[in-house]
Amino acid sequence: MANSTKRPVNIYTDGACAGNQNKQNLGGWGAILEYGKHLKELYGGEKDTTNNRMEVMALIAALSALNKDKQQVNVFSDSSYLTNCLRNKWYAKWQRNGWQTSSKSPVENRDLWEQLLAFLPIHDFRFYHVKGHVDLDSKRTNISAIYEKFLANNGKSFSYEEFIHITRMNNRADALANVGIDALR
Repeated sequence: MANSTKRPVNIYTDGACAGNQNKQNLGGWGAILEYGKHLKELYGGEKDTTNNRMEVMALIAALSALNKDKQQVNVFSDSSYLTNCLRNKWYAKWQRNGWQTSSKSPVENRDLWEQLLAFLPIHDFRFYHVKGHVDLDSKRTNISAIYEKFLANNGKSFSYEEFIHITRMNNRADALANVGIDALR
């Protein structure tokens, strides 16, 4: 994975929401921290939330579980909302604009973004976008095409085996998000 002299912490996150467009719904988030061969799985949920909120909450929970500062942290998420904001530094524009979007509306989930942004100076981050819900066992899934798109989005430094591992971990984070939802039922 991304080259570094330090061993990175890889974080895989996902958020889910059953009834996302409804006023009353159930949301869940899942996160996996991977440090070498060590794994830690986390999940949780909230009532009356949104999928985007759960996506951000998953990363906050994972970062809160880190024991050391100044870690190289590779974040893998299928949330464009999360990865685009962090890669493209949307948050810097939001802050300059008094937490308003370019269309002058209030930034949604500001409370969570502020919590998440507090972690940025503490660690050395890389953010990667992963296609979610990839059925690696289906003969109908064009895994090679998904791998090529992953490389186009994230750089060519990932081997096919690393991509498969990342995809499996993202699928597991999705399953954990659903555990968070089920715990609320």
